[in-house]
Amino acid sequence: MPKKTSKKRPTSKKWEKYETSGDKLQRKNKTCPRCGPGVFLAVHKERNSCGKCGYLETKKK
Repeated sequence: MPKKTSKKRPTSKKWEKYETSGDKLQRKNKTCPRCGPGVFLAVHKERNSCGKCGYLETKKK
């Protein structure tokens, strides 16, 4: 059987998750408390979620 080819996925664009102010870098999104400082939470309309471990924070109205 021939090997399956992997699908091309878009890059994560990690450079867009940071902003510079002077000599310091600041993170725009919150980091996941379970995974650590390398993983950001995705921002949705009513929740923040981690795509790696499934951690979920709901926003209050």
